[in-house]
Amino acid sequence: MSVSEFNLGSNFIRNIINEDLKQNKNDGEVITRFPPEPNGYLHIGHAKSICLNFTLAAEYNGRCHLRFDDTNPSKEEVEYIESIQEDVRWLGFDWGEHLYYASDYFEQLYEYAELLIKAGKAYVCDLSPEEIRAYRGTLTEPGKNSPYRERSAEENLDLFRRMRAGEFPDGSRVLRAKIDMASPNLNMRDPVIYRILRVPHHRTGDKWCIYPMYDFAHPLSDALEKITHSICTLEFEDHRPLYDWFIEQLPVPRAPQQIEFARLNLTYTMMSKRKLLQLVERGIVQGWDDPRMPTIAGLRRRGYTPAAIRDFCERIGVAKSNSMVDIALLEHCLREDLNKHAPRVMGVLRPLKVVIENYPEGQVEEMEAVNNPEDPTMGVRKVPFSKVLYIEEDDFMEDPPKKFYRLAPGREVRLRYGYFIKCTDVIKDEAGQIVELRCTYDPETKGGSAPDGRKVKATLHWVSAAHAVPAEVRLYEHLFTVEDPGAAEDFTECLNPRSLEVLSSAMVEPILREATPGSSYQFERLGYFCVDPDSTAEKLVFNRTVSLRDTWAKIQKKQNK
Repeated sequence: MSVSEFNLGSNFIRNIINEDLKQNKNDGEVITRFPPEPNGYLHIGHAKSICLNFTLAAEYNGRCHLRFDDTNPSKEEVEYIESIQEDVRWLGFDWGEHLYYASDYFEQLYEYAELLIKAGKAYVCDLSPEEIRAYRGTLTEPGKNSPYRERSAEENLDLFRRMRAGEFPDGSRVLRAKIDMASPNLNMRDPVIYRILRVPHHRTGDKWCIYPMYDFAHPLSDALEKITHSICTLEFEDHRPLYDWFIEQLPVPRAPQQIEFARLNLTYTMMSKRKLLQLVERGIVQGWDDPRMPTIAGLRRRGYTPAAIRDFCERIGVAKSNSMVDIALLEHCLREDLNKHAPRVMGVLRPLKVVIENYPEGQVEEMEAVNNPEDPTMGVRKVPFSKVLYIEEDDFMEDPPKKFYRLAPGREVRLRYGYFIKCTDVIKDEAGQIVELRCTYDPETKGGSAPDGRKVKATLHWVSAAHAVPAEVRLYEHLFTVEDPGAAEDFTECLNPRSLEVLSSAMVEPILREATPGSSYQFERLGYFCVDPDSTAEKLVFNRTVSLRDTWAKIQKKQNK
C-alpha cells in the first residue's frame, strides 16, 4: 500500500450525513462542535477530533462550534481555555462567532432539571457516593433502588431548590435521573445529574454551588446550540442511550444525533490527560509544551506544522474500532511537509576542527548554496569558506571499518558546495582525544567535482570556524520506551532516559544568526530543526523536530512484500 493509499478512512460519518441531507433532516443543516473540557492542554488525539468536526462542517457548508464543557470548576483553568483556542487556530480552524460555554446554559439546565423532577423523572438522593456505587450493581447483577427514589415531586423540588440555595454541605445530596436500576447499561441506572460543589467558577464566580454532570449538560448543550451531529469518541458509545434519554424527555429545540468514532492511539505516546498532568506536576517534563509531550503545544514547539498534523489526521481516517497507529506515519507526514518548505542550512552538532594547511591564510570565499532543491523559487545563499572549518565529529575515524566512506587519514572527501579535502594528520590532546585534523584541499575541485574525473564516496557538511554561530541543540527521542505506555501498570517505569540530549557546543551557518523562534530548517544530512522560544540573539536554541531517516518508508516496504 502506498502512502497516498493509506487509510483515507471509512466514510461512515459522511454516509450518515449524506442520508440525513437526502431526507432533509435538520432542515438540511450540518452543525458540529468540538467540546473540550478545559482541564488540560489538547494533544494529538484531540487534533483528530478538531480536524474531523471542522472539516465535516466546512464540506457541507455548515459550521462548527467551539464549546468549553466547563461543568467541573475544581479542575478547570482559564490557562487551558486560552491554550485550547490558540491550538485550534494554529491548526487552521476558525469558529467565528460560535464560541460557547456549557456555563452559558447553567440557568436553562437547572430549569430542565426542575422539569424532570416535576415529571417524576428525577429525585434528590441522600446516599453517599460510596453507597450510590454499592447500590448501582454490576455488569451481571442489577442495581437496587435508592431508599429516596420514591420521594414526591413536591419534596424533590423543595430539596433541589434548597440545594441551589446552599442549605446543604458539599456531597450530602445529589439529584439523580429516575430511569431503571435494572438496566443492562450501567449508565442508565439512575445516574447523578447534579452535585453540590462549593468551588468558584471561572465565569460564574460564586453564583452556583450546584453543578450539572457532564452526561446531563452535554446532550442538552448540544440541543440548545442546535447541533445536528454530535461526533465523539468510542468510549461514549455506552453513554448514547442516556444522551438520547435526556433529549427525549425534555422540550429541546433540536434532537442531535450522537455518532462515535475510534479515538487516536499512537505508538510510544501517552494520551491520558490525567497522566500527562502527572508528568508536568512531577517535573518529569518541563511543562505542557515540552517538545516530548504529545500536546499540540509541545508538537508546535518541537517544530511540527499544522499542515503535517492535518495530513496525518486525514490519512488515518475515521474508523469504528480502536487501533494503534504507528508514530512513524506522523513523522512521515511531517517530513513530507518540511521537505517542501524548510530552507536547507548547514549545522555541525559535535564540532571537530579542520585546518586546511594549503588554503591561503586570511582568504574567505563565498560558496553558493541551494536553499531548497524542492522549490527553486527559494533561491540560493552565500556560505563563507575559510582555512579553518568544523565538521561533525562522527564524520571522521582514525581506523575506519569497511563501508565507512567518510573522512579518514589519507582519504579524500567532498565538502558540500566546496572542495575535495584530504586528511594528512591527526592532532590529539594529552588524554589521547582527537581535537584537530590537518588537511589539504584541491583548488581545482571547487563546486564538488574534479577535472581529472576522480570520484569520492562521501560528501560532508561543514561550517567556517571564523563565521559560525554557536548554538544549543536539543535532541529529542520518544518519551517512552514501549509502544503502549498507557497499558503499563506504572507508566513512569517506561520513561526513556535518553529522551533528551542537550548539545551546548553546536555551530551553525551565520545566516541563522537572525533566526526567529518557530522557524524550521533542514540541517543538511542531520534532520529538521526548529528554533525554540528559549532562543535569543545571544544564544540560539534549536530543537530537533525529526531526523531525516523515514522509518515509515521501511514499514511500507515490509507491507508491500
